[in-house]
Amino acid sequence: MEVRLEKRYPLDVDVARAWQVLRDVRAVAGCMPGAAITEQVDPTHYKGNVKVKVGPTTAAFAGDIEVREVAEDARRIALFGKGADRGGSSASMALTATVEPVADDASKSELVGTADVIVNGKFAQFGGRMMVQVSDMILAQFADNFRAAAAALPAPAAAAGLPAGTAPTAVADAPAPPASQQVHKELNAFAIVWMLIRNWFAGLFGKRAA
Repeated sequence: MEVRLEKRYPLDVDVARAWQVLRDVRAVAGCMPGAAITEQVDPTHYKGNVKVKVGPTTAAFAGDIEVREVAEDARRIALFGKGADRGGSSASMALTATVEPVADDASKSELVGTADVIVNGKFAQFGGRMMVQVSDMILAQFADNFRAAAAALPAPAAAAGLPAGTAPTAVADAPAPPASQQVHKELNAFAIVWMLIRNWFAGLFGKRAA
């Protein structure tokens, strides 16, 4: 099953800080709920995992990430990730994300992304509509973490005496956001399950009313 997602998230930080986070693969992975980079194979290939915890049960998915493009001028990054769990279910995602300025406010920006997601195995049983709803919730958590990570960075004008609006190049050395700002670090599986149940009941009663 294949799902295409196109999202736009407003950010209360300038373009420079937002791009500083986006162009760092480790920082991006750190913003994804439950995800972590475990190994860097070479400059463009990484290994990682995603953990989903529901009560005492934890499911783990191991996978690979490929950096296909980092366009400094366009503030765009393209990634491809794929992974599988021990049960044989698998998923892949081709993601292109860009940081765009807000025309009338230099202190704000937007995170714009397009993702093509392919799932196989038990995940495909949810159906396309349900997959979109679950993905929306996960990406909303990611956007919250991304905002916190970007906001935790020093303003460009204060970073090593750089002029305002100039992004530092040493992104790998960027400080991690304080623990208090790392919201929704784990994938909120309870919220996702509740959303699925709620939408199932809404659909059920909707059909009866028809």
